[in-house]
Amino acid sequence: MLLYRLQDLNCQGCASMIEAEIMAISGVIGARFDFDTKILRIENDGSNLDQKVEEIVSRIEPSVIVTSIDGKNIPSPNVATSGGFLLERFQKEGKRLGAAAFIFAASLIFRERLAATSYGIGEYAFFLTAYFLSGSEVLLNTLRNLKNRRGLDEFFLMSIATIAAIFIGQLPEAVAVMLFYSTGELLQEISASKSRNSIRSLLATRPQYAQVLREGTEIKVKPENVHVNELIFVRPGEKIPLDGIIESGISQIDQSPLTGEPVPIRAEPGKKVYGGSINLRGALTIRVTSPFEETTIARVLEMVEFAVARKSPTERFITTFAKYYTPAVVLGALTVAAIPPLFGAGTFTNWVYRALVLLVISCPCALVISIPLGYFGGIGAASRRGVLIKGGNVLDALSSAKIVAFDKTGTLTQGVFKVTDVVPQQGVSKEGLISLAASLEQGSNHPIARSITDATDVNTLQTPEYLEEMAGKGLRGFIEGQRILVGNSKLLAENGFKNIEDPEQGTVVHVAQGHTYLGFIIVSDIIRSDAMHTIQALRESGLSQSIMLTGDMDNGAKWVAHKVGVDRYVANLLPQGKVLELNTIKAQLGSQEKIVFVGDGLNDAPALATADIGIAMGGLGSEASIETADVVILDDALSKIADTLLLARRTRKIVWQNIILALATKAFFIALGIAGIAGMWEAVFADVGVALLAVLNSTRTIYFK
Repeated sequence: MLLYRLQDLNCQGCASMIEAEIMAISGVIGARFDFDTKILRIENDGSNLDQKVEEIVSRIEPSVIVTSIDGKNIPSPNVATSGGFLLERFQKEGKRLGAAAFIFAASLIFRERLAATSYGIGEYAFFLTAYFLSGSEVLLNTLRNLKNRRGLDEFFLMSIATIAAIFIGQLPEAVAVMLFYSTGELLQEISASKSRNSIRSLLATRPQYAQVLREGTEIKVKPENVHVNELIFVRPGEKIPLDGIIESGISQIDQSPLTGEPVPIRAEPGKKVYGGSINLRGALTIRVTSPFEETTIARVLEMVEFAVARKSPTERFITTFAKYYTPAVVLGALTVAAIPPLFGAGTFTNWVYRALVLLVISCPCALVISIPLGYFGGIGAASRRGVLIKGGNVLDALSSAKIVAFDKTGTLTQGVFKVTDVVPQQGVSKEGLISLAASLEQGSNHPIARSITDATDVNTLQTPEYLEEMAGKGLRGFIEGQRILVGNSKLLAENGFKNIEDPEQGTVVHVAQGHTYLGFIIVSDIIRSDAMHTIQALRESGLSQSIMLTGDMDNGAKWVAHKVGVDRYVANLLPQGKVLELNTIKAQLGSQEKIVFVGDGLNDAPALATADIGIAMGGLGSEASIETADVVILDDALSKIADTLLLARRTRKIVWQNIILALATKAFFIALGIAGIAGMWEAVFADVGVALLAVLNSTRTIYFK
């Protein structure tokens, strides 16, 4: 990641142009300028871009100073500061536009008297004063863009339309267009800035300091300056600054800034804690396990910041559309102004006025502003719930998801094995059966063996006189001179026990003593409590199929698949087998249909990368999941998958509502304008009014529930 400070850059349009030109550089993945910190962040392939960035910035904004900086000591966006800046700007711009509105109103009231002055000087003086007060920023941006050979944009349309209106004597219309356009731009900026607070509130979780214990003394330092293995002290109510292991103290930890879950978790010695969480009760001493730039909170913040720079196909289309749309509008206006008068269809002045109406109506503000804002709101709404989405392109892909494939262990299940049933033969007690099995399993670290041992009273265990492990089958040993078999049905069949069947549930461990079959123990991976609800919610949302892909044996996989309700399952898969299965499914889908794979983010990395959208579960603290997956659910809430798909669809729906609203309204008023029915006042609504409606509609993504 490359970071640059752009001192004195205050122009939103210029920042957008800088971002767009940097995005066009080969190897650049994302570029975003933060007005609060004045930091330009560029995600690229690692190549040096210092010279190119300086050239682009100096050409677009020559007065801006570019300074390359490292990733440390960067001030994080502050919601309160942003709000103060917003209020200050509103007051400053409000006074200017208020003065323009007052002069404009006075000009309309006393227009006849002003027009009666010599050569109409009074009328021009009042109206032009209001015009320049309201449109100074627009005119300056137009001149700056023309100087940089980037003139055909919304500023150019407004400038040329209003200046031409002044020349044909339509002074009130020229001032009205500029005044309402500038007011609309300010209101749009305020709405957009408020929506960005959804992201800033997450970025505000960045810890500002750490209390480090050095030589028995507490020293307050920045988190970036704390070293691995140093001890930090966190009091109740303070934010935990870095990832670490609790050395001493017992407390409750609020991880909601990271996961979105309000329920606190217990913190005690030996427990892993994450930077950005809040210590609620007791004081804690924590040993730091990683430098700040490698902590979970730092990686999460970095990912969220760049998510908004990764544009969706819809955003890229609109950007390209606007690039060609504006010149086409100018050409169309020239045609409207010049062609009809040549055939005697009216006066030249009349058709010039209609052409100016066309220019005002056709400004692409509603599309250019509201569509990125819609995706921004969607990403922010997800991040507040502990779901990190890596860009508008991922949101778009999620909205087209048709099939969801799940890993089993650690995803649909908790990855924790437990004895769920003990079935002894007649005359054999449950306690005796499991105690005998545990006597052979007690020295093993295998998860199945540990689950059997944990379910037994250790005081009842016996020490085998001889113990042999049969690979892939189980254990054979002797206790008090009798042969004991503990394993699967294959082991028992090889030792003379016929017709032993496995129930279709979990992993079955059979037990035999001598020539007598004693019964079996069922060990199951615990299914997540919300797994069945999630599958049902996905089915109700319109997904065509849910699949479970697992490396587990067929019996265990079949039981879990039936229990959670997936449509089908494929068992006995190695990681490369999951990849082949996903590729087979992708080949069967249509070009616009997507497959989602949900895994635990580490052993499922190949599958996460292969699917159209990879969702990593429980990514908190997992570097692999944050790097590989397109979506990271920071806790183990499986139900958030269905919520995220619904959010993606709602975001895309709102984006297309804005596109249809803007284009349909503009097409309607363009037709009226060419016909001479709509004038400048209607044009102002078709431009500014529609843009404001689109921006307000976009903000609905922020309040997704």
